[in-house]
Amino acid sequence: MNAFKKRAVALSAAAVLIAGSAFAASGASAAAGCSAALAKATKAVNASVAVKAPWDGPKTGPKAAMGKTIIYVAQTMQNGGVAGAEKGVEEAAKAIGWTVRVLDGQGTQAGMASAMDQAVTLKADGIVVGGFDPATVKSGVDAAKAANIPVIGWHAAATSGPQPDLGLFSNVTTLRADVSKISADWVIYDSKGVGGVVVFTDKSIPFAHGKSDEIVAELKTCASLKLLKYSDIPIGNDTSTRVQTETAALLAKFGKKWTHSVSINGGLYVTPMAAALRAAGKKGTDFPHNVGAGDGSADEYQRISAGQFQSVTVPEPLTMQGWQIVDEFNRAFAGQKASGYVPVVHLVTKANAGTSTVWDPQNGYQAEYKKIWGK
Repeated sequence: MNAFKKRAVALSAAAVLIAGSAFAASGASAAAGCSAALAKATKAVNASVAVKAPWDGPKTGPKAAMGKTIIYVAQTMQNGGVAGAEKGVEEAAKAIGWTVRVLDGQGTQAGMASAMDQAVTLKADGIVVGGFDPATVKSGVDAAKAANIPVIGWHAAATSGPQPDLGLFSNVTTLRADVSKISADWVIYDSKGVGGVVVFTDKSIPFAHGKSDEIVAELKTCASLKLLKYSDIPIGNDTSTRVQTETAALLAKFGKKWTHSVSINGGLYVTPMAAALRAAGKKGTDFPHNVGAGDGSADEYQRISAGQFQSVTVPEPLTMQGWQIVDEFNRAFAGQKASGYVPVVHLVTKANAGTSTVWDPQNGYQAEYKKIWGK
């Protein structure tokens, strides 16, 4: 090799070493700027992946009321969480001896308002606000109160338990703030403080907007992570098309800088996102690593288990929450207080997903509720 070639090779090697050192220094600097948040996130993630826990819900309550009819007013039955909770209500209603009817709001404000009014007109014994803010159907909630019809929410407010200001006897949910926090914490944990994040939300739904604001706030505790975009795509008939278009645009704009995404609902957002990533030639485990911050639908479990464009989800124990809704109604009918039970937050990863397609804690809740009801 002549002197010129030796010099060129030496310079090329030096350039690679300098670039590698610069990258390592950048990563080390980022991690240093996020060390406290990373330590907290790692601890939270490790605590949230447990798959078994004893029943920690109510053990006493009134015996079953007879012959009640519950009307489940759904934000949209296309939402896997809304549909899953309704399935739990039906299962529990069968066990206690009640009837359930579903009125689908079709994801529109007009549809939800109409369904709520219809539920009152049909003289339901109890009405479920399934997955939307009761303040948006205030006239219907007020009419239910005037008719002495108890209203119970599922994912209808940020916190669980009684919501008198919203006209709810109780709201059944894991704590929204816990779901938001663990979703963002997993991104901090997985990224080690280095990366770019896109958050997908529907700002027209106060619950969803509040959740995504909490996610963004937790992400910002890791100063070295970059929020690339806070994307507002309403849940509706065109959500899938809009998410796919947005995904393609984000890939074109940010490329490898886009390392993670968090969506307020994995089924409605990650499903079309996965299709767009696949169409762009991405492999299932490539960046961005995607998080579903709520509900935990069957397709999310399938993607996580297969390593196909989704890394984790934070599921609700939907069937168990359906049973809780029925139990809360039974307490309302008996003139008793709400149970106040709040399920703990759970994180599903490829390592703990198993063969299930739903988060259903194996803690004997069905037997416990039947025992309370005298069934």
